[in-house]
Amino acid sequence: MVAAQAAVEEAAAEAPAVEEAAAEAAPVAEAPADETAVAEAAPGEEAWPLGPMARFRARLSRSRESFGSGLAALFRSGLDEQVYEELEERLTDEVLALLKELLRLELTVTDRTLARRDDGPTTWLVTGVNGTGKTTSIGKLAARATRGGEKVVIAAADTFRAAAIEQLSAWGERANARVVKQAEGADPAAVAYDGWQAASANDAELLIVDTAGRLQNKRALMDELAKVKRVLEKGAGATDEVLLVLDATTGQNGLSQAQAFTEAVDVSGVVLTKLDGTARGGIVIAIQRQLGLPVKLVGLGEELGDLAEFDPDAFVEALFADVAQDVDLEES
Repeated sequence: MVAAQAAVEEAAAEAPAVEEAAAEAAPVAEAPADETAVAEAAPGEEAWPLGPMARFRARLSRSRESFGSGLAALFRSGLDEQVYEELEERLTDEVLALLKELLRLELTVTDRTLARRDDGPTTWLVTGVNGTGKTTSIGKLAARATRGGEKVVIAAADTFRAAAIEQLSAWGERANARVVKQAEGADPAAVAYDGWQAASANDAELLIVDTAGRLQNKRALMDELAKVKRVLEKGAGATDEVLLVLDATTGQNGLSQAQAFTEAVDVSGVVLTKLDGTARGGIVIAIQRQLGLPVKLVGLGEELGDLAEFDPDAFVEALFADVAQDVDLEES
């Protein structure tokens, strides 16, 4: 407790660094190519896998050839009402196929793995506004790790509400994780530091730090969050992940939340909750496109196991399945 208070006072004495948001996202590495997609090689040289854009151009070329031959066959049969209907169907299918491919490329080039370390407890700071499912997500994260045989410590640094500490304690018990906590109103940064000390002393593989839900437009609260991160890093050396929990139903407000939290604590990834309908999934694309933040995990329910890694391919298929259904309904 003394060490925690000393770390808090030392960090509080430092002037918080003001970081400007990056004007442009850093270049992203290319995703691994399909095994069947290779560039042509000179005789005697090994063929190299194509990059994402080269694969897209190759598929576009194949689609164009198939589409062109299909149109030619339609026009050879003469122009009547049936031909017009078939032409409309072909155009719709081809456009949707190309859009799906473009979105897949955009979503698959981003690294969505959760950062880990070998030299001490991996440290994840979890943030977000109230009502997003943050506490539930922390319980699910802990359960994923303990099921894999890891020792997990949760720091209950949301000290503004006694109910938050109680809820997190219940989730920690369900997940078989130790919860480090203090009384309501305690310094959140001190609780975070105590959590790191407990994780380190008990050879835990993972420390998850909860933080108080706060509105992104409250500057004092965001400064308090930044202080928690600074104090935590006094002990841990670095925060391996800063995860922002977002409610998929918030729409554009989720984008403003992501931007504000990223400016305050350099968010590294998003946990998207309540993704039970693809009509709410557009935020996935907006956050990655405008902020360069990957959605790493999605919450699909209230049970401990209802947390999954984000699957770009499955997301795109589900998204366009709804689009295709809407087209069919409009035509019927």
